[in-house]
Amino acid sequence: MPVVDVIAAKRDGQRIDDDALRELVLGYARADVPDYQMAAFLMAGRLRGFDDREAMTLTEAMLDSGDRIDLSDLRGPTVDKHSTGGVADGTTLVVGPLAAALGMQVLKLSGRGLGHTGGTLDKLEAIPGMRVALSIAELLAQVERIGVAVGAQTADLVPADRRMYALRDVTATVDEPALIASSVMSKKLAGGAAHILLDVKTGAGAFMTDPDDARRLAELCVRIGNEAGRRTAALITDMSRPLGALVGNAVEIVEAVEVLRGERAGRFADLCLELTGRLAALTGIAGDADEGRARAAEALSSGAGLERFQAFVDAQGGDPRVAEDLSLLPQPAVERTVAADRDGHLRAVDPVAIGRAAAALGAGRERLEDTIDPAVGIELLVTVGDEVHRGEPLARVLARGAADAERGAGAVRAALTIGEAAVQPPPLIHHAIEAQAR
Repeated sequence: MPVVDVIAAKRDGQRIDDDALRELVLGYARADVPDYQMAAFLMAGRLRGFDDREAMTLTEAMLDSGDRIDLSDLRGPTVDKHSTGGVADGTTLVVGPLAAALGMQVLKLSGRGLGHTGGTLDKLEAIPGMRVALSIAELLAQVERIGVAVGAQTADLVPADRRMYALRDVTATVDEPALIASSVMSKKLAGGAAHILLDVKTGAGAFMTDPDDARRLAELCVRIGNEAGRRTAALITDMSRPLGALVGNAVEIVEAVEVLRGERAGRFADLCLELTGRLAALTGIAGDADEGRARAAEALSSGAGLERFQAFVDAQGGDPRVAEDLSLLPQPAVERTVAADRDGHLRAVDPVAIGRAAAALGAGRERLEDTIDPAVGIELLVTVGDEVHRGEPLARVLARGAADAERGAGAVRAALTIGEAAVQPPPLIHHAIEAQAR
């Protein structure tokens, strides 16, 4: 079918047959289909939507546009965990070591931060000497040896998705569920893991601000994964405020290490244990999620997770002493406290505003080629629902200089809402979608 006819069919609300849709995606990956035609198709799809079969075909075509990682020689069980992104979401830093400590094998291909959201690779590179540009052979050998490895996605993995996502980003077509699902799942399937757990965010800091929309997206991703022969499940989790208390790069390593040491409780630690427990249940290492969570908590309290984190850092060239001495991480030049200007209760923390404030300090980037400062960031000292008093510290701004600190403090202050009445924050986990029975 000529490309113009495919565009016209989708414009008119028709379902595109598998062969035509597949050839469109692969043709675009080969640069046989020009940007303007793919942009027109994406907009038609954004307005008319795609059905489940089209979403699966999009995924398969993206997957077939590049290489795949073969994990069949690993002892297993192999697992992958994916978050749809947010603020202070460094769960991979804790879940990977905990899962490895429980006998799972985690090969994670991660990205860099862009806009208000952070990137796992940037956080890891805050550790002195840490390498993330590993070959597939190096990643496989490391996973077999210690159970966990995290590296950068290679250019040969799902190139069609890379090209299509860049085009979606500049044509206002990012938020179509089938396009999101095929983008996410093509990368997860290419990663080779037999078990996939999705952490789909909802709330003000998420792609899907409405929980029902997030659930529909998660259900579609789970169906795609299970139909592809991977045992896939999902959690719908809250991103109405930052997940953790620390936002940045080195500071998120600090929070992860403190969780692994058993020194920091809260929503971030709770979600890390929940995700690890769900992975354990998904693989059969635990009978159900409750047993899995209990086993994850045991790996945390015994120090097994921390030991695996140190082995992981050491294996990728980083300084494993950071697990014992956090002062080895990059340190900010200036700290500024943000204090409450009235008595009341903390009613809201705007996650996008906090993420943007951290990025403006130098913790993030607007373009992938921008340079970040690993030392800067924000620490939130209170959480939604807490009673606060005038003059009480609410947050710390970690900056490169006094002017940056002052601007950052103003931005953080504006992102915090204090009111007279107490508020009940939303639950951390909105819904769980189980894998299909085998």
